Amino acid sequence: MRRLAPTAVVLIAACGYGFSTRYVAQGGAERVHVRAFENLSTEPSLGAEVTAALRDELARRGAAGGEGAPAYIDGNVRATPPGPSSPNGATWRIAVEVRARLVVPGAPVVERTVRRETDFLSGVGGDALETEGRRALALRRVAADAAHDLLSAFER
Repeated sequence: MRRLAPTAVVLIAACGYGFSTRYVAQGGAERVHVRAFENLSTEPSLGAEVTAALRDELARRGAAGGEGAPAYIDGNVRATPPGPSSPNGATWRIAVEVRARLVVPGAPVVERTVRRETDFLSGVGGDALETEGRRALALRRVAADAAHDLLSAFER
């Protein structure tokens, strides 16, 4: 019987099971809803990207809630227009600023602002479609980074 316990631990670890702590937001909320972020930028999908990234990050942490959740996050996003960041225009840079607030009834509202910058390559031979695709991927990456940082800041 004593030999079975270590074997069981090894088997559980090999199957991908693990132990993790649950996400609890400041104010004690275990479930959080993310309202659609207001897009104050010229990037058409940036508000939706940040909203989706926050919802995905909460789902990974086991704390995603619907509209009836005891807490919610809302906010807005801004971005600088993309511009060349290298002398030959092969690399472009964009900066994104996300302002978010966590609202938990009965607790003080917590607000944070996260600013992230990223570079992306222009398309080969000036291909505008390829450049646009790389810009969209860079924005998605920045939104995911900002979501991770915001949820860490909102954690109790």
